[in-house]
Amino acid sequence: NKTNNENMAASLHAEKLLITTMPLMMLAMYSCMIAILWLGGKQIIIGQMLTGELISFISYIGQILMSLMMLSFIFIMLIMSRASRVRVAEVLDTVSDLTDKDSDKELSVESGDIEFKNVFFKYSKKNENYILEDINLIINKGETVGIIGSTGSAKTTLIQLIPRLYDADKGEVLVGGRNVKDYSLKALRDAVSVVLQKNTLFSGTILDNLKWGNPDASTEQIEKACKIANAHDFIMSFPDGYMTNLGQGGVNVSGGQKQRLCIARALLKNPKILIMDDSTSAVDTATDASIRNELKKNTSDTTVLIIAQRITSVYDADKIIVMNDGKIDAVGTHEELLKTNTIYSEVYYSQQKGVA
Repeated sequence: NKTNNENMAASLHAEKLLITTMPLMMLAMYSCMIAILWLGGKQIIIGQMLTGELISFISYIGQILMSLMMLSFIFIMLIMSRASRVRVAEVLDTVSDLTDKDSDKELSVESGDIEFKNVFFKYSKKNENYILEDINLIINKGETVGIIGSTGSAKTTLIQLIPRLYDADKGEVLVGGRNVKDYSLKALRDAVSVVLQKNTLFSGTILDNLKWGNPDASTEQIEKACKIANAHDFIMSFPDGYMTNLGQGGVNVSGGQKQRLCIARALLKNPKILIMDDSTSAVDTATDASIRNELKKNTSDTTVLIIAQRITSVYDADKIIVMNDGKIDAVGTHEELLKTNTIYSEVYYSQQKGVA
């Protein structure tokens, strides 16, 4: 708030300068013109100057005065741009709080085991309230774990601590039995693939986009990943198949097709941990179920975390985490939570009623 108020005050000061300077410059210019006309008129009357000479003189003086006026505007704009430059430089010079200088550069992630030990987190150190509070959770290698909760329950924040997009304020986050801070950022993030609800596809062919996940992937690996993501069939329906050109952002494929391509791209990375943050929201329930079944069959060593709004996307997970207001409200299977957890059962029955 303090920074915003300072920026607003600086902008208001600059606007006031412009408002004040413009009339003053115009007054000075026209006063100069009037003085020239008065003195030049007297010179013409007494025969010491010709009318054409006075008009030429006024024309030259006008050009000089306009140039001086523009010069003053340049100085004002320089002052305003200096303030902008300072603000841009502040952003460019900001040093990230996330460093791996104390990490073991030779250490790599051996397994997808995940553990949260008494984790507390807030986005700003100035905030009194924590976004995540007292998170204790163990996820074993190869498990499929569903995470559900209302909007704002910190589901995405929870999984962002795994690849160290943020660091916990208290407690520890462990991957493969080691604190995430023990790994270099590159080694840790190479072992984690994240598929978001809205991912980016680039201009180029489908094959080029898929190889962002693994530039050295073979044709067999690419086709296998696409079959798991239920993308192979629709890719082959295009005349050019994998060589089909995509517009910027993938404008010539649907939202569900984009999501499936991004899932395939993430799988090509062969990650230890696959995080799917509402990444099947644009596909129908049958396709969603097919993708989950293929993931179970083909990624037995990969830990899969699925954040979803639909219960049908997580009901067959090995365990389901129910988040509520930054805390874990319950952990269990679909059947267990239906019997014991109010939040889960309310969401389930409300969605079933909507389907009916």
